Amino acid sequence: MTIADIKVTTVAVPLEAPLRHSAGAHWGRFIRTIVEVIGDDGLSGWGELGGGGEGAEGAVMSLLPYLKGHDPLNLEQLRWKIMNPTATLYNNRLQLHAAIEMACLDLAGKRLGVPAHALLGGAIRTSVEFASYLFYRYEAGGAGGETMPDEIVAHAKALRDEHGFRTHKLKGGHFAPDHDVEVFTALADAFPQDRVRLDPNGVWSVEEAIRIGRAIAPLNNDYFEDPTCGLDGMRRVRDGQPIPTATNMVVVNFEQLAQCIRHDLVDVILLDTTFWGGLRQSVKAGHVLETFQRSAAVHSSGELGIQLASMLHLGAVLPNLNFAADAHYHHLKDDILAGGKMAYKNGHIDVPTGPGLGVEVSRDKLAQYAEHFRETGGYTYDRDPARPDWYSIWPERNYADPSVKTAPGAF
Repeated sequence: MTIADIKVTTVAVPLEAPLRHSAGAHWGRFIRTIVEVIGDDGLSGWGELGGGGEGAEGAVMSLLPYLKGHDPLNLEQLRWKIMNPTATLYNNRLQLHAAIEMACLDLAGKRLGVPAHALLGGAIRTSVEFASYLFYRYEAGGAGGETMPDEIVAHAKALRDEHGFRTHKLKGGHFAPDHDVEVFTALADAFPQDRVRLDPNGVWSVEEAIRIGRAIAPLNNDYFEDPTCGLDGMRRVRDGQPIPTATNMVVVNFEQLAQCIRHDLVDVILLDTTFWGGLRQSVKAGHVLETFQRSAAVHSSGELGIQLASMLHLGAVLPNLNFAADAHYHHLKDDILAGGKMAYKNGHIDVPTGPGLGVEVSRDKLAQYAEHFRETGGYTYDRDPARPDWYSIWPERNYADPSVKTAPGAF
């Protein structure tokens, strides 16, 4: 079996409400690039990466000469074809490779009749637990508007009742740090038997992060995720407050991972099947962490069902997956998968057991949300629609106002 062709489609899938974060917002939809790798036997494998439009589609299609005639099981050769160090200096193909490798694992698994995790060493669990992943949200279409402690607690309770979450992650950094502390404390107090975690996406100074870490230390914390930016800053925060630290931002390659382990810089590494360049790279990083008795977690970069399936296969094979995974998935109104969105059961999602990634794309849904992208276009992820002249400078000092719940005309 070899690769005969690839197709690329940009989609926009609506969110229940716009999600606010430290760098700006998700403006009511996720923009994703869907990659279809077609084998010479007519089978298709599917991959996914963030963003989209002509630029992303063209970047993926430019790799067709590397892929045509390639055996999708020769994944190490594929990595060197696309991600060799010299080429990466000039044109970073890491996330392109992640989507293509995802599709190749899907295609190869379908051809062999085995799930992707069987190609990664085999599953040691049948489901993966997820956190509720709470965002402050803009009001839109009768949903959202949560900015205050009671509102976030009510939203968390609704998600807990619907999906069974027992771990709650708050995306901070959009409002002032003391507001995050107030909301986070209310969240922890409302669910004293559950685990909690706070993630401001690296926007605080080291000193601010240490202050906040000490303030929330009595709570039932899993870890303190990216409270500041930079490996040395994370080391200083780790040394200055008692909560274990975690990152998906400053350890995203093997050189950084080596430094992290050698110098005890961060406690927990969140592995992302896109940021690390693919499922196999993430599994390899997980095994390095296991060697040094360190915990791994699964990160979310705003997925649809294809990437969620890759996250489930990653979680299935890691023995040192000691924390609930992240996912934005419950914020989506729909998905491009045949049969609709995957279901949560008691805070878990079952690892797919079908061949390849174990999910199938609905071509009708793919066409529907490709048309939605053509109608709505992209958006500026690193801009806040309620503050058009603002942009983030780290450490952040210019925070949003929690009394502002709408961005008129933006959604």
